[in-house]
Amino acid sequence: MAGGWAKDGAVSEQIEASINDELARLKSRKSHQGESRTHCAECEEPIPEARRQALPGVKLCIDCVRERDGIAQDRGGINRRGSKDSQLK
Repeated sequence: MAGGWAKDGAVSEQIEASINDELARLKSRKSHQGESRTHCAECEEPIPEARRQALPGVKLCIDCVRERDGIAQDRGGINRRGSKDSQLK
């Protein structure tokens, strides 16, 4: 792929370097301790098994972590706690 003044493979090298940097950053983070909870400590929603396996000692669901860290994510207007009928109105 032509990239102007960049040498061949420069884009791939940059992507690989970014991935390696992110992996190093994640490995350096403080790891969780103890046993994972099955339900979130804040909202009592179930914590998926995949999250509990990926982060041993996890205490919060992903939504509560994002809220705590100030990372808001649009959920498409779906009321997670509402019934299907309430979403249709």
